[in-house]
Amino acid sequence: MACVEDFRIVVPEAVLEDLRARLERTRWPWTTPAVGWGRGVPVDYLRELVRYWRDGYDWRAWEARLNAFAQGVTDLDGQRVHFLHVRSPEPDALPLLLTHGWPGSVVEFVEVVGPLTDPRAHGADPSDAFHVVAPSLPGFGFSAPLAGPGWHYGRIARAWAGLMARLGYRRYGAAGGDAGSVVSPEVGRVAPGRVVGVHLHGGLAFPRLGPTDVDRLTAAERARLAAAERLRREGTGYAELQSTRPQTPGYALTDSPVGQLAWIVEKFREWTDPGRGLPEEAVDRDLLLTNVTLYWVTGTGASSAHLYYEERVAERGVGPPSGVPTGVAVFPGDPAIRRVVEREHRVVRWSEFGRGGHFAALEAPDLLVADVRAFFRPLR
Repeated sequence: MACVEDFRIVVPEAVLEDLRARLERTRWPWTTPAVGWGRGVPVDYLRELVRYWRDGYDWRAWEARLNAFAQGVTDLDGQRVHFLHVRSPEPDALPLLLTHGWPGSVVEFVEVVGPLTDPRAHGADPSDAFHVVAPSLPGFGFSAPLAGPGWHYGRIARAWAGLMARLGYRRYGAAGGDAGSVVSPEVGRVAPGRVVGVHLHGGLAFPRLGPTDVDRLTAAERARLAAAERLRREGTGYAELQSTRPQTPGYALTDSPVGQLAWIVEKFREWTDPGRGLPEEAVDRDLLLTNVTLYWVTGTGASSAHLYYEERVAERGVGPPSGVPTGVAVFPGDPAIRRVVEREHRVVRWSEFGRGGHFAALEAPDLLVADVRAFFRPLR
């Protein structure tokens, strides 16, 4: 599939009927009373969310909303890749490559595509417009099935550079969160003459601090790192499984929609704005379920987990510091420390926000869009 083919999401009704039937037949586990979220997703909470998923949520409405965005599929290095490709009505718009992470998908960008591609229609300066290209990571969503092993961040970055060239974009920006906060700088290293700037948010990697770094931490940075340390100590079991034995939990994720829901919703509770008590207080409940439903209908609970394994076993050294101008947006829960980030990136813009979280495009799309616009404005 060397060419680019148009694509529309059309999930067979039989798949949705099977989902509803499986939700109806859920075999619920026993639970220890009154333990809250400390041991995982509480049964009472998940029962109510499943009831709404089965009886109140409308996939077809969200399928139509996703299909309002132009989409395509193409072959990149032997892998089928699906992507959103939404061109701006503004002729001088800058192409922007957006990359999501796990447990996200292109659903993360539903609220930002419009303001990014058509700022005039959203009360902003039309000179800040972008043509948006948002691929689904290999093994995620409709970029499935995985054609083979080896899809680590570096290979993905090379494929993304190839995608932008195939679409005819010779000069563009790159941005993303979670995995996208790693892939986007890699695209800048792969194609430094084409990438005008890289905008990052939602990194979960714990900073590598030396003794002098610790001594110079501000109070805010110490609090940020303490929260990240708690998460690393108590909330990384999923990553150990996915980076060592991704196929084994994949059977449960592929066979049980409630298992898939719990696996994802726990991360939306732990990684969203710490000022919010429940996932749906940080992210619209229907958007959360659309993201989970996409994993379910594509059967990518297992294949998406392989990204963690591939990155662990990838054989490559530490790359040189990127010379591409980089902007970093820090939302609550992000452990980023500027002087540490600057060791690998040429940071020209650093923004810290008091609301939002790891899934900034879903939690605080207004803040993220404004920061992306401001960062790329002098680089166009």
